[in-house]
Amino acid sequence: MIKNSKIDALKTTLLSGKIIFLTGGSMGIGLECAKAYAAAGAYVVIVASSEPSVKEAVKQLGKEHHGIVCDVSSGEEVEKAILETLDKFGRIDAIHNNAGIASPSKPLHETSDEEWRKLMDVNVMSVLFTTRFGFEELKRTRGCILNTSSLVGEIGQENHAAYSATKGALNTLTKSMALDYARYGVRVNAVLPAGVWTPMLREWSKEQSDPTSIEKYLDDIHPLGYCPEGDVIADACVFLLSDQSRFITGTILPVSGGAELGYRRNL
Repeated sequence: MIKNSKIDALKTTLLSGKIIFLTGGSMGIGLECAKAYAAAGAYVVIVASSEPSVKEAVKQLGKEHHGIVCDVSSGEEVEKAILETLDKFGRIDAIHNNAGIASPSKPLHETSDEEWRKLMDVNVMSVLFTTRFGFEELKRTRGCILNTSSLVGEIGQENHAAYSATKGALNTLTKSMALDYARYGVRVNAVLPAGVWTPMLREWSKEQSDPTSIEKYLDDIHPLGYCPEGDVIADACVFLLSDQSRFITGTILPVSGGAELGYRRNL
């Protein structure tokens, strides 16, 4: 039997010395990933739009990590963030595209042009920008890309058409990018949460017609019986960015408590 101390030692070295560029890393799933990456030995660059939350996140991680205030829907700002990371750390080993927004909760015909563009810019264009400006460095380090998608990109979701469309785009992007970049030794994967308690999910819950029933609903759709916190996603992300997954690319990994087997309704 492997002793717990050996397991703990493995966890703290899975990402030893790696430089991880993490968008949307100051709260929710992103912050949980940042903590897990740091605990696994990585140096984390947290890239997010809110200066107070970026500062707080770096404070939680420690002074050896770095924060950059950046609008990921702006190519100019993403390029500056990539260059700042290279200036500070000298390389990038992984880019985790985690930044995303979920509002509004509407069918497509009620979605405004502005709402559609904002969702596409933050959830999809940001991946174009981090890849455009970070790819040459990832090619040099034979690094990897990880995208935070959503189960709704596979199965759809009522009254959430535009958001679902962005995540569907992210899933197919992941597969195409994996094919394009395999020749350079750059792996590309995605994680697929179902429900995860984050500030974004709580905001979405408030937009529903019966917010008080949402918590039970979110527990019930996961066959394992509960809606988790972001740490369960972070554990999977550590694996996908580590050498333990060195022969895995183009994978859309559900971390969903079995929700992709079919949303359930208790009778």
